Amino acid sequence: MNRKAKESLQQVQQLRLSQRLNPQNVALGRLLEMSVPELEDEIRRELDDNPALEVREANDNDSQERDFTESSEELQLADYADADDIPAYMQKAKNRAADDPIYEAAALAADDGDSLIEALMQRLASEYRLSDSDLKIAENIIGNIDANGYMTRSLAAIADDIAINEGIEPEPDDMNRIFRQIRALDPAGIGAIDLRDCLLLQIDRLEPSVRARTAREIIANYFDLFSKKHYDRLLSQLEISRENLIEALDLIKSLNPKPASALDLARPSDRARHISPDIALDYDAVSDSFTITLLGNIPELAIEESFAAMSEPEHSPQTTTAARQRQKQAFAFIKRKRDDAESFIRLIEMRSTTLLVIAKAIVNFQRQFFISGEKADIRPMILRDIAANTGLDLSVISRASAGKYILTSHGIYPLKLFFNERPDADNDISSHEILNAISTLIQAEDKHAPMSDQAICEALAIKGYDIARRTVAKYRERLGFPVARLRKQI
Repeated sequence: MNRKAKESLQQVQQLRLSQRLNPQNVALGRLLEMSVPELEDEIRRELDDNPALEVREANDNDSQERDFTESSEELQLADYADADDIPAYMQKAKNRAADDPIYEAAALAADDGDSLIEALMQRLASEYRLSDSDLKIAENIIGNIDANGYMTRSLAAIADDIAINEGIEPEPDDMNRIFRQIRALDPAGIGAIDLRDCLLLQIDRLEPSVRARTAREIIANYFDLFSKKHYDRLLSQLEISRENLIEALDLIKSLNPKPASALDLARPSDRARHISPDIALDYDAVSDSFTITLLGNIPELAIEESFAAMSEPEHSPQTTTAARQRQKQAFAFIKRKRDDAESFIRLIEMRSTTLLVIAKAIVNFQRQFFISGEKADIRPMILRDIAANTGLDLSVISRASAGKYILTSHGIYPLKLFFNERPDADNDISSHEILNAISTLIQAEDKHAPMSDQAICEALAIKGYDIARRTVAKYRERLGFPVARLRKQI
């Protein structure tokens, strides 16, 4: 037994390559990914959590040199410690400018809207007299209508949910009755099963006419031909004139494929969604030079004075063991917080330096575009081009440029806009130039006989762009243009 055990023991030497991430690099990568508002929130959280971190106060001389521009009303509002303490009558007064921030905030707060469920339940209750059980059924059905106004589940599945959650088993007749009532609400199309059903619900609300009857027959019986724009086959099947078909198609195009959008629900998250540029670029034509500035309300951080001055305590012979232990624990806490604060300050500085280095490299590479503002002047540029110029890792450049915007005299642009491959490795044409050429060709094409991808490829070759048909198809899809058959108009 011992002999077998000795024989099973072996010493093996292996060569293994492993990579360990430095915690500071991970933290820097996280900060690089943040936009300006996210970074401001992160700094506020760090200031709240770490007592060793503080905002460096501006010099008194700087504050004295500031221009005194406050109005009398702003001085009155400054007497209140918080915006919530300001009386309502002062926020609603009409004697302030239209761009006053407090006045705007009050107006926005009063513009909150109902949700889709609330809006439909209110309309349903105002038009029908419903029992408590009917209201529960209606709330569950409406709860399964998506943001576009479409049903997402079957009535049978919703009835099972009601039985489990509400403890009642609704009758199929009740489910169908309330479902019909919901589908009869305005706007027309609410509660549709699919696009075809949605369009039919809207057509059925229209005044009877030849055009409406033709449109209904197209959607009800020839929806596949309509969706694929086989207009010649539609004319043959319907046996109508081309003018009647055009009128019916115009009617269908006027319908709303997303009926819930007609409710005009206020969405605070949508209102608050806006672009905050991270970088500002100024061009001086006289000196032919650029000035790059990082934007955002980023305060200058420092170590709190008491934490900075704290040193390791010296113990006298009279100090008890318990007191020494408490002092040791207190100093360890102070040192940890101070180290964390110093590390955070370094990371913020490293983030700013990294963004500036990358922004300068992009501006130098795309110099002609930032002068002219023409997308055709954007040169082919990939991450490796910026890495070769800055010495930074590809992942760092990718993180720093993702979700970042630069403010120029021509507008606000995402940094990712300037990273574009060459359609052909043998030339220096950018993908933006090809995209612009394809878009121009499609917009100028004969709408009754749109260009195929091969035709676009041949037209580009005449202009000097020698690219493959599959590349044309890829760029056409990126521009949002469908295939030629679906771009055809009757």
